[in-house]
This record gives sequence, structure tokens and C-alpha cells, in this order.
Amino acid sequence: MRLFIAVNFSEPVKDRLTGWIQKLKEYGAGGNFSRRENLHLTLAFIGETDNVEKVRQAMDKVSAEPFVLTVGGLGCFRRNGGDICWAGVEKNDTLLSVHSQLCSALRFAGYSIENREFKPHLTLGREVVFPSGFSIRDFEGRISPLTEQVRKISLMKSERIGGKLIYTEIYEKRLEPRENR
Repeated sequence: MRLFIAVNFSEPVKDRLTGWIQKLKEYGAGGNFSRRENLHLTLAFIGETDNVEKVRQAMDKVSAEPFVLTVGGLGCFRRNGGDICWAGVEKNDTLLSVHSQLCSALRFAGYSIENREFKPHLTLGREVVFPSGFSIRDFEGRISPLTEQVRKISLMKSERIGGKLIYTEIYEKRLEPRENR
């Protein structure tokens, strides 16, 4: 089973993110854009494993309160054959703590988790090609930041079904206010 841990978004936030993707398309950007139901923020990529219980135990070690995540700003990772277009996430100490705790617990459980700086972002599209003269900074000025109240983190299964990439939540770890821990 191919697994990752993510922050999933509410329907209104997915609606707004989908609107951003639609605007990119209207400006002539072509590529493989993320489907609405797959929009998420990856906290840790695990890869192939059949030991879901070990991952759940690592997730359960995370101790954090619910927090507000702010998404805004656009950028691209330059690639031959088209860029990866993403929406940025404002610096958030709780998010960084959750990520750090998760990675530590997963490494302790024996998983090989990337050991590089966490740069939280949401992938909006892959192999994106922008029309001549397109300025991502000008486009960015036409969208406003959005916020999401994060109350849980999700263990996600990734599989290809009927040619489509499908992400399914198979476990959730609720974030608890300090007084409930």
C-alpha cells in the first residue's frame, strides 16, 4: 500500500483552490492539474508499506493543538517538460512541530523519511506550461489568501483506479486542545 500523511481541506477551501486552478487554465496554462478531491498538504511521504498499524502508532505520538493554516502565494518548481505549480503555506510553528514530531516518530518506527527542510506547499499542477508573457507574480495578485482550521492529520492511501489517482483517508489523528490531553 502506498501511504502518506496529510492535512486535508474543507469543502469551501477546496472550492477556492479549485477556483485558482481554473483561473490558471483561463490564463492559458496547460498541464496536469490536481483534481479537487486530491488537494491536500503532505506532511510526510511514507511510500510502500503493509504495516499500517506502525504508521498509526507513530501518528498517535504527535501532540499538538488545532491550528489555523494560511494558504497564499504561488510558485513553481522548474522542470523540463513543464513545471510543478504550487500554492504556498505561511510559516506556522504548530505545523512545523507536527511535521517534526511525525518525521521523528516515523524514523524511530523504521521508515526512511526524507531529511530535508520542510517547505509546505499544495501542488496545484504538474507539467504546467505557461503562455508566453505570463507572470505568476501578476496572477498571484489576483487571488487572496485563504485559511483552514486544522483539527486532524490524516493517513492517506494512494492508488490508481481506472487511470485516476485516488487518495483515501484510512486513519485520522485528532489534534487536541491542551486541556483535553
